[in-house]
Amino acid sequence: MKKTLGILVIASALGVSALVAQDPAGGPGRGHGDFVQHRVSHLTTLLGLSAAQQQQATSIFTNAASAQASVHTSMTAAHESLKTAVQSNDTAAIEQAANNIGNLTAQTTANQAKAEAAFYQILTPAQQAKLNQAESQGGRGRMGAEGMGWRH
Repeated sequence: MKKTLGILVIASALGVSALVAQDPAGGPGRGHGDFVQHRVSHLTTLLGLSAAQQQQATSIFTNAASAQASVHTSMTAAHESLKTAVQSNDTAAIEQAANNIGNLTAQTTANQAKAEAAFYQILTPAQQAKLNQAESQGGRGRMGAEGMGWRH
């Protein structure tokens, strides 16, 4: 039973590593600029963004993607450290890597929330209401983790 549980824990850790190791822009070969442009186009269709709002949104999302890129690199390294620690049964290194992953996850969440807040502020009250309605119906109007292609 303990051996099965141990294998399950290792498999889970490696699965999370694979998710985090993906390109932060949303997939292989997909650059930040292309992703940001796609996101702004989607939001323009959804909310009727003006040209000025589109420019502001592009800047906000580009800056957020740039900030996330360095966190993504660190997260990939942290997951590799965790994998190595698990394979060598180094409990101290497991704790350190887990704490590092937690801190990096917090940075990702903060980056996303800051970008969401900045984007929300450029919207008119009517656009904010439309965005809130889309989100309450299960849409991905804001940029959040899924919207930006970021993984936890």
